[in-house]
Amino acid sequence: MSYRYGEYRDGPDPLAPPYDVRAALDQMGDAILSGSNPGHALRDLLKQGLPGAENRRGLDDLLREVRRRRRELRERGRLDGTLERARALLDKAIGQERAELFPDPSDDARFRESVLDGVPDDPAGAIQSLGSYDWRSAAARRTFEELRDLLRREVLDSQFRGMRQALADPDPAALERVREMMTALNDMLDRDARGEHTQGDFDDFMSKYGDMFPESPRNLEELVDALARRAAATQRLLASLTPAQREELAGLINQTLEQAGLADQMRRLGESLQSRRPDLAWNTPERLGGDEPLGMADAVTALDELADLTQLEAALRQDYPGARLDDVDEAAIRRALGRSAVDDLRALRQIERELEQQGYLQRRRGRLELTPKAVRRLGETALRRVFASLESGRRGDHDQVDAGAAGELTGSTRPWRFGDEQPIDVVRTVVNAVRRGPGHGGAVALSVDDFEVAETERRTAAAVCLLVDLSYSMALRGTWAAAKQTAMALQALVSSKFPQDSVQIVGFSNYARVLQPDELAGLEWDMVQGTNLHHALLIAGRHLDRHPDFEPVVLVVTDGEPTSHLRRNGTYAFEWPPTRETLELTLAEVDKMTRRRATLNVFMLAEDERLKEFVDEVARRNGGRVFSPSADRLGEYVVSDFLRTRRAR
Repeated sequence: MSYRYGEYRDGPDPLAPPYDVRAALDQMGDAILSGSNPGHALRDLLKQGLPGAENRRGLDDLLREVRRRRRELRERGRLDGTLERARALLDKAIGQERAELFPDPSDDARFRESVLDGVPDDPAGAIQSLGSYDWRSAAARRTFEELRDLLRREVLDSQFRGMRQALADPDPAALERVREMMTALNDMLDRDARGEHTQGDFDDFMSKYGDMFPESPRNLEELVDALARRAAATQRLLASLTPAQREELAGLINQTLEQAGLADQMRRLGESLQSRRPDLAWNTPERLGGDEPLGMADAVTALDELADLTQLEAALRQDYPGARLDDVDEAAIRRALGRSAVDDLRALRQIERELEQQGYLQRRRGRLELTPKAVRRLGETALRRVFASLESGRRGDHDQVDAGAAGELTGSTRPWRFGDEQPIDVVRTVVNAVRRGPGHGGAVALSVDDFEVAETERRTAAAVCLLVDLSYSMALRGTWAAAKQTAMALQALVSSKFPQDSVQIVGFSNYARVLQPDELAGLEWDMVQGTNLHHALLIAGRHLDRHPDFEPVVLVVTDGEPTSHLRRNGTYAFEWPPTRETLELTLAEVDKMTRRRATLNVFMLAEDERLKEFVDEVARRNGGRVFSPSADRLGEYVVSDFLRTRRAR
């Protein structure tokens, strides 16, 4: 046997490794860390396409292809081609007959000329009037039959795609077979309406007449969908013509169906299709340009495709409430853009499923949310960006990976406990396994109880408080995204490099509240008035008091002076410019921080004279430092200052 090998062309590579959704999450993280919520970030990702996936188009790319295809169809040609061709053939037949009659001086010739003079102006009336006319000219007779064959093919093909081929044979049996098909189709639809239809009935129908349906429907529902879209396109064609053209073409259609013996069956089918698919645009006019006149079947095909593309464009925009990729019809994508576009759509759908299956996204009460696993990765991403902006060289031990990073070795060991990060003592671990006895086949088998770690000196732990301004002014000044990235980077740094530290992030606007690590990524600013640093310092003070043996580290990120304070009854007071009471209560909490030996370093995100006066007073009372970084360097400043503080301790 011989074999031939070539590029696989029936869709995506079946042997390709699964797509790494971490790259997708990182791209979503760019939007999330800039202030977007997970749902909007995912939508933007799907619009742009998959990062790192070659030859994979996003929704925007598919949308551009759909719009390009719509422009091509609209410029394809005019809709009145069948009318124009019918008039031309009719004039030709009459002209040929007059040419045959002119040399004949008989009364019969003059009578025939009078009959031709009385032919109605509209094509339908003319064809009906000449239907029983006994043509003297053989050429005129052939032209008239050509006209009737043209109309029969165009009218039926406008209803059934592919009927043009079925009627190419001039044998009357071909038309009789169409009549049989129409009767069988209507009977099948009636049985379905009564609930008596089976798939077997459909299979029998397709075995007899399947060649008339190039769409190759698999069941009655798909067949009805194809026929209904075609019938609706025919109605839109009539609605798109001028009133005079509409009347002429409708007359031609009715007369052609009457002559073919299909008028009743076609009327019956049209009523059934419209009742089953009332959602289609049955009488919506369309505008087509171009110089080429289109035949009726070609015009209906163009309008059918335009309707598909219009619905497809709306689905691909995904700009309506509750929009999902499942709303995009794969069959419509395939018809409009081909198999490769279907593969692109499936890849985009798979991304959302993979993000959920791999534990990065979850749906809660209809909203898309990040999981703790995703938040940790986004924090690491933010931290990597901060470190990438730091100047080269060792800045503390943030990249220290050698043994003893958690403290100096004491020379003794102890049993391993879950969560230990000290280096494993390999010798003691193996000795414990040997003492326990050999395993299967005499091999040394290790168990959890055998492991011992080398003890290290306890490193000084820190109680870290990051106070982040959540007021609406942060969003107005464009500094909110930088503040959120900074909070996530610091959280990731402490949890990964300083696990012995206790970090608390406090957000403050009119009130202050503790922010959990899992909510940082989806955090949004508060559209309220008030910068209640007084309340934030109260919460931070309680955190420091719960860890009296830890070194206190307090960092404040804000773009405005305090304008609110907490009253004794738990409500807040707001006034701008700030009252003396607000400033005094806030500075009193600063003094408490000083007595706790906690240095307050303030990161000022606005050039405001009143804010500068306030932070200068904080620095004078507390001894902390004041920074005025740009928003894009905030994370670098905060992380660098935290590392400097940890080294100093």
